[in-house]
Formats: sequence, C-alpha cells, structure tokens
Amino acid sequence: MRKRLGIISLFALLFIGFVVVWNYSYQQGLEGPYIPVESNATRTLIPSESGVFRDSDHALDYEQMIIDESYQRTLESYYNNRAYPGAPPSIQHPVRKERDLGGNVCLQCHQNGGFVQKFDAYAPISPHPEMINCRQCHVTQNTKGLFAETTFTKVSPPQVGVNNALLGSPPMIPHALTMRENCLSCHAGPSAPVEIRVTHPERINCRQCHVPNTVEYDQVEVFSRNLQESHE
Repeated sequence: MRKRLGIISLFALLFIGFVVVWNYSYQQGLEGPYIPVESNATRTLIPSESGVFRDSDHALDYEQMIIDESYQRTLESYYNNRAYPGAPPSIQHPVRKERDLGGNVCLQCHQNGGFVQKFDAYAPISPHPEMINCRQCHVTQNTKGLFAETTFTKVSPPQVGVNNALLGSPPMIPHALTMRENCLSCHAGPSAPVEIRVTHPERINCRQCHVPNTVEYDQVEVFSRNLQESHE
C-alpha cells in the first residue's frame, strides 16, 4: 500500500512540475521578440528639453516686465565676452575670493537675475544653475588686451533673422543646446541682449516651434574640435 502511494505521489509531483514548466514556456512564448537596436548616429543626440521649463514660473513676469532701455545688453557685447561662439563668458567684474569655486556666491545674482546696484547692471541669468562649480569654466577678465600676439581669430557668430525657412516662420536655433537648454535665460528678461529678446516668453515650450540648425551646429562643433586639437 505504501509503495502504491509513493508511486502515485511521484506521478503527482511529476505532473505538477510538467504543468509549471509548460505554463512558464507558454507565457514566455506570448512575449514579443527582443531585437537589439544599434544606433548609427555619428554625433551626440539633442539634450533633454527639460531645461527650457526651468524658469517657466518667471515667464509671465518677463512678459509684463517694463524693459529698462538705459541698461540694455547688446548682442555685440554678448559675443565680445566670449573667446568664440558657445564659449563660457568671462567674469567682467572683480571677484572677492579668487579661489572660490562659485556656487551660491555667483548664484546669488545669476540664478534669477535682477539689477545689481554695485555693478550698475542687470545680472545675466545662468542657464545651468545646478552646476555650482562656476569657476571651473568662467574666469575673471584680467586684461582687455593680449599677453602675446596670436593668429587666433574668432568664428563669426550666428546672424539674427536670416535662418527662417519662410517669411514670418519661427527662426531655427543656430547654436548647440548643451548646457543652454534653458532658453529664457538668454532670450527673456532685462538682461537678455536686445537683438534676441523674444516677444513671447510666456510660450515656454520653445522647442515646439524652434528646431536646431544642424548646419551651423556642425560648423561650431568642428571649430571646437579643431581648437582642442591645436592645444594638444
């Protein structure tokens, strides 16, 4: 009798095991096939668009703000403060602690902008306030001239109002977006250069209408790569 019960129990266990294995195999068969996709892109993809919404709370303030025409920044001064288009701007005012990394010291004025009485100017807004080691890229402007003669010439900055596909259509973005995803930091508010200040800062989803100009993006990318190779 015990031998008979043992055989029945063994068959029961084998049947249960068969059902479990069959069910697992059946469920696996219902899943779609996995096909790995290999990207053939030759350049870095467009960065996340999340940065464009960082100052969205200030968008309506920018729209209703009265522009102080006595302190408007121009596009010429904007580019003159950079070694080449896309380069980090230099610091145009004295720095109290030269060895300070920046952080909250710089962001006191440059996180949300505003008029700084001490320097008699509107502070430009940082498009990347989460990067608190400001002095890693931004250096003080110690001299207006050159320490030695050089053959270095600046690349011509992007022209304004000439890259529209059609008359009246949204202009393309003539620069790379890395670390400049927050469009309102340069294109809205009293510190924005007058030539590129937008008339509709409340439309914060800029990338819905404006697309990158890949031709000029490639030119700047090639220039930056050649400049890096020349220093190596």
